Amino acid sequence: MPSSDALSKYRQKRDFRRTSEPPGGKTGSSEKPLFVIQKHVASNLHYDLRLEMEGVLKSWAVPKGPSTDPREKRLAPPTEDHPLDYADFEGVIPEGEYGAGTILVWDTGTYRNLRLEKKDDGQSMAESHTDGKIEVWLKGRKIKGGYALIRTGNDDRWLLVKMDDDEADARRNPVSTEPKSVLSGRTLEQIAEQAGG
Repeated sequence: MPSSDALSKYRQKRDFRRTSEPPGGKTGSSEKPLFVIQKHVASNLHYDLRLEMEGVLKSWAVPKGPSTDPREKRLAPPTEDHPLDYADFEGVIPEGEYGAGTILVWDTGTYRNLRLEKKDDGQSMAESHTDGKIEVWLKGRKIKGGYALIRTGNDDRWLLVKMDDDEADARRNPVSTEPKSVLSGRTLEQIAEQAGG
């Protein structure tokens, strides 16, 4: 259950009379926590990685998108918590609004907390987030396997790194080869066109 002010930063940045983004009303937790990766062309194209945690979607913007190559370290600066019902949001955020641009659900699925499964570790997701080291197994349609989110230094910079497991594949580049939404099958351009943008 999110605290009453968990979404205050999210809500302060948006005028819900103008944007079709959800204000957030969905509460509770899924039996299996969900993750979503949204492809978002705002001032720059980036991918928003969101993990369900403590009743909200903890979020990171990944400029180059997730990699399936363990040698690649992707910058992942954190953004404000988003409501759970943002997980299936696709559309056009109007000009003049925060994050103005087109957004689609690039991948979605459930995840497991790998640190909780380790006998010598056992950290919850909230503890892992505070600790600055999150290890999850993503079970999506495009992205699968172990991923680590690691905070570096004292300035809240994070890196997203693919773990070296059976799902790692240095030859695969799903960001460029699989551009469409897993929910609607549309591209960013099609969503913008259909919204009259």
